[in-house]
This record gives sequence, C-alpha cells and structure tokens, in this order.
Amino acid sequence: MTPRSQDGVEVDEVPTFTPMTWSLKEIRNAIPRELFVRNTRRSLMYLVRDLLMFTFAWSIALQFDVFFQNPAVLLKLTPTGAMICRWGAWMAYWWFQGLIVTGIWVIGHECGHGAFSDHKVLDDALGFVIHTLLWTPYFSWKISHHRHHCNHASMERDEVYVPKTREDLGIPDEPSHKIDWDEVFGDTPIYTLLMLIRQELLAFPAYLLYNVSGQKHYPKHTNHFNPGSILFTKEQRNAVIASNAGIVAMVYAMVSASSIFGFGAVMRFYGIPWLALNHWFTMITYLQHTDIQLPHYREKEWNFQRGAAATADRDFLGWQGRFFLHDVAHYHVIHHFFPKMPFYHGAEATKYLRAFIGDHYVRYDAPVFKALWQTYNNCQFVDNEGDIVFYRDKKGRASRRPHTSK
Repeated sequence: MTPRSQDGVEVDEVPTFTPMTWSLKEIRNAIPRELFVRNTRRSLMYLVRDLLMFTFAWSIALQFDVFFQNPAVLLKLTPTGAMICRWGAWMAYWWFQGLIVTGIWVIGHECGHGAFSDHKVLDDALGFVIHTLLWTPYFSWKISHHRHHCNHASMERDEVYVPKTREDLGIPDEPSHKIDWDEVFGDTPIYTLLMLIRQELLAFPAYLLYNVSGQKHYPKHTNHFNPGSILFTKEQRNAVIASNAGIVAMVYAMVSASSIFGFGAVMRFYGIPWLALNHWFTMITYLQHTDIQLPHYREKEWNFQRGAAATADRDFLGWQGRFFLHDVAHYHVIHHFFPKMPFYHGAEATKYLRAFIGDHYVRYDAPVFKALWQTYNNCQFVDNEGDIVFYRDKKGRASRRPHTSK
C-alpha cells in the first residue's frame, strides 16, 4: 500500500516500523523458568491483604457521619468547615476504596487466566465470587477475554479496542481528496472531555451489554449475557448461564441492601467505589492497548507474539498503582505474552523480555491522565487497507508507517 501524504508532511519523514521475527518459543526461552511458577499461598496472601484493606476502609467510613455529628467536633468547626472536612473524608474513602476494589478485581482477573494457582477449581471458584461481587459476569467475560489475548491487535479477530477505520467514520479514502478535518473532528474540548468521562465510567458495562469497541461484523445485539451469542460456543452455554445467575443474585442483594440501609448509603459505601473501579479498569486497559505508536495487523502479517508486543506498559499512579493494582498497568506486555504468569513475577520477567525484544518493547512514563487525554485525541482511526496499520490523529496523520511502504 502506498502511504498517503499527511497535511504537507512528506510521508518519507514518518518513521518506519518493522514487525518482530522471533517465535514465541524463542521469547519464552529468554525468561527463567521459575518466573512461570504459580504459588497458591502467595496469591491467597495478596487476596487476604486486599480484603483486609477493604474492610478497614469500610469500617473507617462507617464512622464518618457519627464523627462529624459529634457536638464536640462541631464546636471546633464552622458549619462550612465541617461540611468541607466531611466531604474530604468521603472523597479520600472513594479514592482509596476504588483502588482497593480494582486490585481485588485484578485478583479475579488472575483467576480467569489460571495465573492465581495450579488448581482450576480454586481459580474459578474465587474468580466467580470476586467478579460477581463487582458486577462482572465471570465465565462470560473470561471466555471473550481469552479470545482477546489469543487475537490481540488483529483487525479481524480481536475482541475489544478494535480501531475504527476510515470507512467506519465515513472519511474519503482517496489520497487526492481534500478533507476538512475540522469538520470531521471539530468537537470542542468540553464536548471531548464529556465523551471521555462517559467512556471512563460506562465503557466496560457498555462492552458487556452492547459489544461497544468490539468487532463491527458481530450481530447488532451481541452481548455477554445471551448464552446464544456469537461470543460463545454451545459447550459454553452453561457457564454463561452461571455467570448470569451470579449477576441476578447481585441485583437482588443490591435491592435488598437499598431497602434496608437506603440507596444513598449503598451508593456511598459501594456504588461510588464501583464506579471508580470502572474508571480505573477502563483507563488502564485503554492505555495498554491504544497508542499512536502501536501497530494493528491484518491477517497476512499478524501472529500471536506480534500482537502481544502491540501493548504498552505504563507508570500508572506511581506507588499506588503498584501497591493497590498489583502492577497490572506497569507490566502488561509480559502478561500478553504469557497470561498464566502470576503478576508478582511481572517486574522480573519484564527485564528479560525487554532485553530480548529490544525496541519492540513499549513503555511510557508520562503522567497517565495527560496520556489519557492525548491518546483519546490522537487515536481516531486506521486505514481501510494495509497489512500493518497505525492510528491516525484528528488531522489524518500517522506517526509511523510499515516498513513495506515506499
């Protein structure tokens, strides 16, 4: 495919990209065998630690209303000061409890991959309970997520974060056609921010319910709750039904809790941390799989190891991301190469992976909220044709081109 010009920038000035040629076996042999070993006791200790932190934060929050209604406290604070302190306490709770429940969700994700232990029954039992309590249909999502890993960065077969093409957006494909990019992408920054916030809070439920960001060729009503969905085989039907039963039980539990304690209390203690989980999970996965430097492949050029390398590690919230989120963002590339490797070996294994694949390893240290804004604005679409494609920005410009382009 002959690359198109980019708003006066000669295409030869755009850096080229050559896909990796190593086999998965060669890459695996570069990493010590002991880093693939799962330790059930160690995994359980991380889960227990997270549950204790969750319980501690919840118990502290239970005292907020009592504390700020204490006459002795009110005598020392003005009404405005008391309100500010009270809301500040709740915001601190929502921030940290949101991170804690995201870390617990990550443990469930480990179970889904079989990275928690060598015992499949234990993995699935814990994963089902954890994900159900956090409104994720465990088996249904496990099935589609497995296919995502098997087909990552494939334009035809990946399950999520599939780029839109020129055709999807109705952008003319003729190189000589003059395109008014401001007309196509001329949204105000405020509108863009609102759309980004919508993505951060609702993208994961929208994916589960409506296949948002999934394959465009799937039937219109594809979702994770229909046992007959294209996402599942006939053999997986009972697993989907079990996942649905768990979600129905959660609906009943939330309705009962709201009738006993009040909807406001349920939202304060559970609902807002759950929305924070949606935000963190969406932000992490979006930035792992979406970047203007990362390639997407069509059938001719795709293979598993190339797809695995088309992900990015990021320094996510510094120590908080490492401690609360179990390095899920810091060492995601190695996870895509070897999903059954436990997360606590990710840092060490990444050293060997990076040394072996060199420039094919991608890591960013930019502040993640800045990266989120830039990525959301830069990664708009890919070309309709080409075996290796890169995102183009709101001016139709790509920052890389495949080595085969002349």
